[in-house]
This record gives sequence, C-alpha cells and structure tokens, in this order.
Amino acid sequence: MRVFGVDPGLTRCGFGIVDGGKGRTVACVAVDVIRTPADTDLALRLLGISDAAERWMDTYRPDAVAVERVFTQHNVSTAMGTAQAGGVVALAAAKRGLPVVFHTPSEVKAAVTGSGRADKDQVTTMVMRLLGLEDRLKPADAADALALAICHLWREPMRARLAEAEARGAELVRKHKARLAAAAKEANAAKRSAVVKAAKTNKGIVR
Repeated sequence: MRVFGVDPGLTRCGFGIVDGGKGRTVACVAVDVIRTPADTDLALRLLGISDAAERWMDTYRPDAVAVERVFTQHNVSTAMGTAQAGGVVALAAAKRGLPVVFHTPSEVKAAVTGSGRADKDQVTTMVMRLLGLEDRLKPADAADALALAICHLWREPMRARLAEAEARGAELVRKHKARLAAAAKEANAAKRSAVVKAAKTNKGIVR
C-alpha cells in the first residue's frame, strides 16, 4: 500500500510518499516541502499547494492520503491557514477518488515513537530510523509528512477491522431487534385473536 502523507501549512507544507510492505516494513518513495511566499495572496498560495498535491498524486499514484488533523492552537490565523491547506489537498484527493484520513498529532507521534508526547526531534529521529534514511530531514515538516504516512499504514488496518467489527455488531443488534419486534407482533396478533374468539364464545352463551 502506498500512502501520501501531508503535513499541511501555508508557508511550509510537508509532502511524503511511503510504501508499506509485509508486517510493519516501510520505505520512503519521495519527500519534499512545498513553500508559498507569505506576501502572496491567500487564494494563490492555496492554488500552489493544490497544484503541487495534484502533481504528486498523479506522479506517485498513492492508494490513500493521510493529513494531519488541525488541533487547537493559540494562533487562530495559523490554525485557519493550516486547515485551509489541508482542505485543498483533501479536495484534490477526492477528485481522484482517493480515501482521505485525518490523524491527530498525538496519534502520529504515538505510532512512530510509542509516545503521544514526543517532540519533533524524537519524531524525526524515529522516522529516519524506520525508513533507513541517513540525511537529516529538514525542515521538520518533511519528517512529519512521512510520519503521517507511516501512522496511516500501521493504524488504518486496525481501524478498518474495528469499523468492520462495529458494523457487524450493529447489524446483529438490528436483526435481534427485528426478531423481537416480529415476535411481539405475532404475540399481539395471537392475543387479539384469542380475545375475539372468547368474545364470540361468550356472545353465543348469552343467547
């Protein structure tokens, strides 16, 4: 499975392509950071990110796209820009029929380091170790994008199995309720039939 990981941002948007193999083996296919000038119109910055994302999707043909979910930040404008950047990438993926999953920063950190509170240096170090990379990933957005792809490769199968189990459980509950409703309906029908029969019998006795 090939995953396109995206660490969204307006000034720097991390892109990473990772292939997943047997077990938990992973391999880096490509990584880069897309930059847009801060003094450029917002719409043009978003267009630049969208165009770059589409080129990557068309070039590397990922099976899924993993985007970091925007979490609470003190800087509202930064959070909005991050969300907008992630949104245009998700839109580009949707146009190609690719599934898009948003992972929280703590999910990503826990997946690659074992701790949801790991710092950026720890994430970068573990990503390089997992992918067998020698050159230090700079800036951190590049490592974060690869970490998102790895997180998706390792977590999504479990998430899918849980969703499938929940769906099966919900279906069993629905069928059970349907059987109970049918049984209650039959019981009520039999009760009404018995009442009518008794009424007719009593009426005949009075005569």
